[in-house]
Amino acid sequence: MLELLQRTLDGLMQAGPYALAGLGLTLGFGTLRRINLAYGAGAMLAAYLGAWLHARFEAPLALVLAVVVVTTVLAGAYVQALCFPASRDGAADPSRTAVTALGRVTVAGADGREVVALAASFALWMQLEQLAVGLLPRHLNPFPSLAAQGEWALGPLQVRPDRLALLVAACGLSLAVAGALARTRAGLAWRAATDQPVAAHLAGLAVPRVQRAAFLGSCALAGVAACAVLVTEGQVTPMFGMWMLVKGLVVAMLAGLGSVRGVLAGAAVLGIVEAHAQALFGALGRDATAWALLLGVLLWRSRATGGLQPEPRHA
Repeated sequence: MLELLQRTLDGLMQAGPYALAGLGLTLGFGTLRRINLAYGAGAMLAAYLGAWLHARFEAPLALVLAVVVVTTVLAGAYVQALCFPASRDGAADPSRTAVTALGRVTVAGADGREVVALAASFALWMQLEQLAVGLLPRHLNPFPSLAAQGEWALGPLQVRPDRLALLVAACGLSLAVAGALARTRAGLAWRAATDQPVAAHLAGLAVPRVQRAAFLGSCALAGVAACAVLVTEGQVTPMFGMWMLVKGLVVAMLAGLGSVRGVLAGAAVLGIVEAHAQALFGALGRDATAWALLLGVLLWRSRATGGLQPEPRHA
């Protein structure tokens, strides 16, 4: 029983990094109703640039973290401009031409535009990852570390203080974002531009500007997540971008693709299930469990709602 409780606690502590990864992806999908496959690659390129500054110039921690967040936002702006351009009023025009990384493509309907945007973001995913690997070709690259050297005792259980700090930070950040969306003018504008873009445009709201700002804000959250995860790991590898995308996507799906507070519950479910799967089936079983959860949620949502429709509430 004690081993079961320790394993569950370890999985719960892993919910902090997962929630941080899922928060930005949830907001990004809520803004444009499309999944950004380059989400993790942008954070990976920024992390590699931070690791390069750390290894080459021994840059201080504060500078490295600032560079990671700013570079993630710049990579997000690049992806948004090429893959997810907003229409003038945010309305769905079934015959408009989409300008993406694949060129100028005429599509028929919202489904066609989603396919083009998804393919374009996949192309940029590959591009950004190759840029990162070209910057630092080694498999393991050091990153400034704040990892704990010991564990705290909670009675008979053990917990890493850095993981606990990440969990607390993820809870605080998620609740702060949910509160901002529910109570501030900027949050009201974002919800209006997301839920009713045509009505928001007719009311005088600059919908493309709001969508762009919200998308870049979600990229900034991805940069914060990358910093939080990497300072506890002390290294970055070529798999980091995939890790950010897969874990963030599973958490966002479990949360309902729109519920910010739900990200915490989705992260807790993923962390605990993975911890028990690893004990039973090893590391490969843990990764397979994440993919199985993603597939299961996709199938359930497809049957229940007819597609990837976000939850009506963003808080």
